[in-house]
Amino acid sequence: MMCGYLLARAGIDVIVLEKHRDFLRDFRGDTIHASTLQLMEELGLLARFLKRPHDEVHQVTAEIGDDVFTVADMSRLPTTCKFIAFMPQWEFLNFLADEAKALPHFRLMMEAEATELLAKGDRIVGVMARTPSGTQEIYAKLVIGADGRHSTIRDRAKLPVRNLGAPFDVL
Repeated sequence: MMCGYLLARAGIDVIVLEKHRDFLRDFRGDTIHASTLQLMEELGLLARFLKRPHDEVHQVTAEIGDDVFTVADMSRLPTTCKFIAFMPQWEFLNFLADEAKALPHFRLMMEAEATELLAKGDRIVGVMARTPSGTQEIYAKLVIGADGRHSTIRDRAKLPVRNLGAPFDVL
């Protein structure tokens, strides 16, 4: 979503496909780190973002027996926000979608799942998408597969998976 926002903001026509009806799924993460908050500040989004319900963690501590240790202290970070924001990812994605939809070059298609790549010769020229109104061909100069760990787009493009053994992904 963020990539789509940035491209649309630069005047590039963008279509983002989201295969679900909404972003409401519990398995997604809920931390927005200070570096991401800094990016939102630089994009002029931070003030509106911080109006959304969120919690802030300025310091992380650990208790071992009777001793309490500071594990992380965000006050020293060279960022505008010296904290980690906790917000359900669906709320964060709704925020980004709302901001992106205000841009003339952005279009979000909900309940639209990329199922195949469209090729012309040896060049990818778009995707085939399943939507509530049927199958649709979407042509594009650039296709970005951001469809998760079990990516249909990566599979269709025959891109190899490099398993690092991590139980979850963090960007």
